[in-house]
Amino acid sequence: MRFFCVLALCLIAGCAKSEVGLKVAATPVPQAELLEFAKEALKEKGVNLIVITMEDYNIPNRALADKEVDANFFQHLPFLEEQIAQFHYPIESFAAIEIEPMGIYSKKINSLSALKAGNLVAIPNDPTNEGRALLLMQSQGLIQLSGQNLFAPTIADIVENPKSLRFIEVDAAMAPRSLDDAVLAVINTNYALQAGFFPQKDALAIESPKSPYANILAIRIGDEGREDLQALKAVMTSEAMKKFILEKYKGAILPVDASPPQSLGAGYISRPFPIGRAILF
Repeated sequence: MRFFCVLALCLIAGCAKSEVGLKVAATPVPQAELLEFAKEALKEKGVNLIVITMEDYNIPNRALADKEVDANFFQHLPFLEEQIAQFHYPIESFAAIEIEPMGIYSKKINSLSALKAGNLVAIPNDPTNEGRALLLMQSQGLIQLSGQNLFAPTIADIVENPKSLRFIEVDAAMAPRSLDDAVLAVINTNYALQAGFFPQKDALAIESPKSPYANILAIRIGDEGREDLQALKAVMTSEAMKKFILEKYKGAILPVDASPPQSLGAGYISRPFPIGRAILF
């Protein structure tokens, strides 16, 4: 994995040398799509936006800290805080753009009531998204958590499991593929969309949009005064962008206001982030 991270960073550096502009690292769906929509408005402001897509989520924050890119757009604030706590990146949230409610999906049953004893459930393996998945399952009455790790519970925090569900932890990007074996998978919306699911129609249960998991633009500390980044923030939080999100994704993805989301606080981190694993948000 370390080799591929270095290779990806070299490819980013190559892109940076071949084209001059504001470089933003982003996941393909929906973040890169939103940035592509923003290009024309930014061009009118004199900013050449360069979108660098990537799916290995170990890379964007490192690339930002190493000045290979000027910003990134792929994560929510709890994930950013996990990364900063572990790697001490000098980066910060700049603006909250959109929220992608996490959902529970299946190819084998049409309702959570059809679950059988011992069925296999796939959940993301990174701390923040595993916690989100377990909290969503608790909200549906499938499990009960101890409450000791309020914001980032793990499988070890399950105190009631009426159907004796079995759990497998997978890289978030692999969650849709896990449905070939698992009866349920808890999947982040960007990966659900890439896999051909429509969250409002296909999810058996979905997160409330009122959560702290808005996806953010992140920048290096000290760069907030840059005119090109201020232009990016203005376009990404504009009414035109909000309208585009609502019309294109039809409720599967929702726009939020321009203010950075509130931190969950240092106490929510329950275990170290797994180094060398491709993960999400």
